[in-house]
Amino acid sequence: MLDKKMLECYLTLCMKSEADFAEIFEEDRISEEISALNDRVEKVNRTITKGAGIRLYKGLQSVYGYSNETDEESMTNLINDLRNAIGAKEEGINVSLTRVNYENRHPVRIQFDSVSQDDKAQLLVRVCNGAKNADEKIVKVQSLLLNVRQNVQISNSEGRLISDTRVRTRIRANAYAEENGKMQSGFYGPGAGMGMEFYETVIPEDIGKEAARVALVNLNAADCPGGKMPVVIDNGFGGVIFHEACGHSLEATSVARNASVFANKLGTKIANECVSAVDDGTIPNAWGSQNIDDEGNFQQKRQLIKDGVLTSYMIDRLNGRRMHMDSTSSGRRESYQYEPTSRMSNTFITEGNATFEELFEGIEKGLYAKRMGGGSVNPQTGEFNFSVQEGYLIENGKITTPVKGAALIGSGAEILMNIEKVCSNLSRSQGMCGSRSGSIPTDVGQPAIRISSITVGGTSNE
Repeated sequence: MLDKKMLECYLTLCMKSEADFAEIFEEDRISEEISALNDRVEKVNRTITKGAGIRLYKGLQSVYGYSNETDEESMTNLINDLRNAIGAKEEGINVSLTRVNYENRHPVRIQFDSVSQDDKAQLLVRVCNGAKNADEKIVKVQSLLLNVRQNVQISNSEGRLISDTRVRTRIRANAYAEENGKMQSGFYGPGAGMGMEFYETVIPEDIGKEAARVALVNLNAADCPGGKMPVVIDNGFGGVIFHEACGHSLEATSVARNASVFANKLGTKIANECVSAVDDGTIPNAWGSQNIDDEGNFQQKRQLIKDGVLTSYMIDRLNGRRMHMDSTSSGRRESYQYEPTSRMSNTFITEGNATFEELFEGIEKGLYAKRMGGGSVNPQTGEFNFSVQEGYLIENGKITTPVKGAALIGSGAEILMNIEKVCSNLSRSQGMCGSRSGSIPTDVGQPAIRISSITVGGTSNE
């Protein structure tokens, strides 16, 4: 990382321009991926990423550039290019930096590079054994271990100098079940903002077993019927619906440009009274947490919706200028190669008062979406289409036949109003979220919820 004196020189040079703000984001990251097919390790990749990104603001104008070379000549050339783009001047302010210190909310006990490759590979073997031992119908298991340590340092023309170290680990399993020429798959992939101590409590065999369970359920599942019906979406990764269909529409990236269905709706009711939701980047050692956002501000807990009322957006610095609102410490980016924008961290619907059994009461015919899959959303309209990875029919208030091929179709505004019961069994799951500033780790989550009516796309002809 660059020292304080050099950063002051570079930022002072940045401000010899028509810019009213300058920022330098430095990154030094080590990423490691180990993949296996069945119980055989196939590939080990280790990637080192180093570089710096620089941006200048002039009102609502922004220019951004980056370089993987941080020597004096490379940095000076990059800064001069940006100065010329926004308007160079001979004079400007002299920047003096003050380092900001704080207590780390996300301590790591066992760094991944202190553990042997053999021991890490053994975790994947255990994942495979857990899946294969579940049933003889499991014919293939793919597994992946991901470890990342990202050091960042952020300095700006307001005199702020701050650093953060983000350590994450995740292990993923895809299990494939086959019978009578039919094949189905199941997936499970927990992770955390932790080191290898994560695997002292998260058991690799259980990860493989859960992926196998989902594959086996789908192997014997019937085709799902379609139509409008009540749907119960389970906790954990079920929260991907809120993340995609509503969360992206609450990011200032779209709100500031009036390209969101929820633009200009602060203080208004956008959901049923039983719905409250937060985006909390402060949860200790969570997958989507950070000590600071990628603009150098301390992470926050953001109350997005309270008792159905929209109370906050997720706002980065530049879009805050557009909206005449303060940043909510929501500026995030994949790496120094991306300019930050407003993004989610750990986003979830909070606990309600209903019991799990109450969610099914009175449903004559509906769908229980135990596990959600991928999908797509249009933030401007909130319209979405999501697959159901594991689903069951609800008949006369009971969970009955497993079904496959189900999809949930609707809009974020509609689904928020149609959530009529929220359970008390909150849990979160891990994923990667892609947007304008790249792919970043985020938690999604919710308690189990009941939606009074939503369109279910199915594959059954009945």
